[in-house]
Amino acid sequence: MFAALRFLASMTEIPVPSALPSSGSRERADIKRLMIFFALVYLIEGIGQTGGLIAQPLNYYLKQVYQWTPVQIAAFLTILNLPWFINPLYGLISDFVPMFGYRRKTYLIAANAMAAAAYLSILQVSSPGSLIFLLLLSAYGMAIASTICGALLVQNGQKFDCCGAFVNQQWLWFNVATIFAALLGGLLIEWLTPLSAVHAAAAIAGLAPLLAIAGCLLFIDEERSTVSVAGLRESFTGFTGALRSRHLWVFAGFLFFYYFSPGIDTPLYFYMTDRLKFSQQFIGALGSIQAAGWIAAALLYGTFLHHLSLKSLLNLSILTGVLAAAAFVLLSGAATAIAVNFCYGAASMITAVASLGLAANYCPKRSEGFAFAVLMSITDVSASLADNVGSFLFEHVFHNEIAPLVLVAAGFTAVNFLLVPLLGLKDGATSQGLFAFR
Repeated sequence: MFAALRFLASMTEIPVPSALPSSGSRERADIKRLMIFFALVYLIEGIGQTGGLIAQPLNYYLKQVYQWTPVQIAAFLTILNLPWFINPLYGLISDFVPMFGYRRKTYLIAANAMAAAAYLSILQVSSPGSLIFLLLLSAYGMAIASTICGALLVQNGQKFDCCGAFVNQQWLWFNVATIFAALLGGLLIEWLTPLSAVHAAAAIAGLAPLLAIAGCLLFIDEERSTVSVAGLRESFTGFTGALRSRHLWVFAGFLFFYYFSPGIDTPLYFYMTDRLKFSQQFIGALGSIQAAGWIAAALLYGTFLHHLSLKSLLNLSILTGVLAAAAFVLLSGAATAIAVNFCYGAASMITAVASLGLAANYCPKRSEGFAFAVLMSITDVSASLADNVGSFLFEHVFHNEIAPLVLVAAGFTAVNFLLVPLLGLKDGATSQGLFAFR
């Protein structure tokens, strides 16, 4: 395993952000090592999160074997999102209390070990109750690991002035993994029985965190920390500073509305399965096409849009979000499904990198884990609420028709145009720092 990671490190040419000052080869080597680490970890998260490889086999299993409705499945997935709602707690603990001398590395190792153990235990169960218990444990592991990675991103991104570069790197490789997970998830359903597909996905997802543990040992060079009065005082000062930051809470409120619109993901799955009669393999392929749109946007983004002001960038992300959501009105067959999913993926990339790169720059020092986790938790709560609202509207208000739901979703997204001025962004502030990686 270690040999494979060393080979990946030696063969992967990851460019260093061009905005980085000429501060010496040591700093550039540190950034390259972090770029490799973030690529590896987010490849693993794209496979191992409950919305990754296991998502489609799980949805299909609950729908076909237990005849669950969209509302029931959305509620089930909401339970699996609970660990993500309390992200700030994990960040706060790691900010204040080192584990075995480290504030980040040992938490990452422990969290990934828990996720691996939970996934591999799924091979022995079949009932929804047992599945939700073990998937919840895996979700806790992945949520803690993601939170600590976020803290590492903010710490090092602010240190090297390349938060956006790290955000872009993470989500680029997350979507590379999404392509793999979406294709393989659909194939597992085609090849295996519903329960066997869930077990196979869990086995693969359970092995992925073991690579993250190896990556922590190889690529994270963290100074040892001790629990001391001075250290606790410094962390507490950062924590209270975060709580008192008006800009942080204004941005938090913006993020909630930015990510909330009646969700279309679960209703789309039912619509494509029941109304359009798409095969599970094709639905999985659509997920990979959506991820390909994201990757295409990420690779082209720095070249064409990095000179935009932050205000213009956020407005552009809202505009593309409105258009991409409304495009699902055209969904009628395989060709339109491919086109709108690719566009939706590209728009989602603009939304995520614009908002998360800006969020990383909002976080005060010595409270990076807590502050960034608060902002990410808000997006998770908003997205989960949106999925439940969208599923309810699809089933009980729009009577399983997708067109009115996507129009309502697009309308909610458009409201965010009115909220951008509340952030107080200067017209001259550019996004170049956020998207220096290219």
